[in-house]
Amino acid sequence: MDPITALAASGLRARMESLDLLANNVANASTGGFKADREFYSLYSGEDNSDTVPSTMPVIERPWTDYTQGTLQRTGNTLDFALDGHGFFAVNGPSGPLYTRNGSFRLGGDGRLITSDGYAVRNRQGGAIQLDANRDVQVGPDGTITQDGKVIGQLEIVDFTSTGGLAKQGAAYFRIADPSLRPSAPSAVTVEQGQVESSNTGSAEAAVRLVSVMRQFEMLNKAATLGAEMNKRAIEEVAKV
Repeated sequence: MDPITALAASGLRARMESLDLLANNVANASTGGFKADREFYSLYSGEDNSDTVPSTMPVIERPWTDYTQGTLQRTGNTLDFALDGHGFFAVNGPSGPLYTRNGSFRLGGDGRLITSDGYAVRNRQGGAIQLDANRDVQVGPDGTITQDGKVIGQLEIVDFTSTGGLAKQGAAYFRIADPSLRPSAPSAVTVEQGQVESSNTGSAEAAVRLVSVMRQFEMLNKAATLGAEMNKRAIEEVAKV
């Protein structure tokens, strides 16, 4: 493959991966606690077999998750909680603990505090939080839950020394992918009742980047077509000789 076509093809592949990331970000712009995915570009160095001239090709070395806090939005719902600072709510997923910034909770039929997906919200001992549906719920800045002045439990809120060992599970959950990673107590975080954290995608920014990547894709596609036409003409000229 000639250098022009090879470079264009590499660029097209990188832009296609970017489009997938951007499309997922835009689709989850209204998902509470969603953390946007970004791309980390790098250059792959290689050599053309014909003249050993080094060439570099753009590739997405790895995607990364942006854990920047989203805007806290007031809802007035007493079972909506938001974290102001670094940390995650812990919930009991189907295969073990999961971690989320989406504190839009509700009461299950059995009185347990659960997520919108039905996962039980964990207390500091790892168990479920049982509430009385007929009594008001108050949550303190440290996650302590009370009803009629009686302490019911405390939300398990954790942080990690490195988020590199976390992997996404669904739109708003994370699981530990690195066995050596252990959750720890957060150093500076407060629980805000009656609020939820919005997605940090940034709809306007994502739309602008989406248009930009589409334009880049079109230009690279034209370059690949041009490279193919040049090769075709070169072959035809050689054939004439």
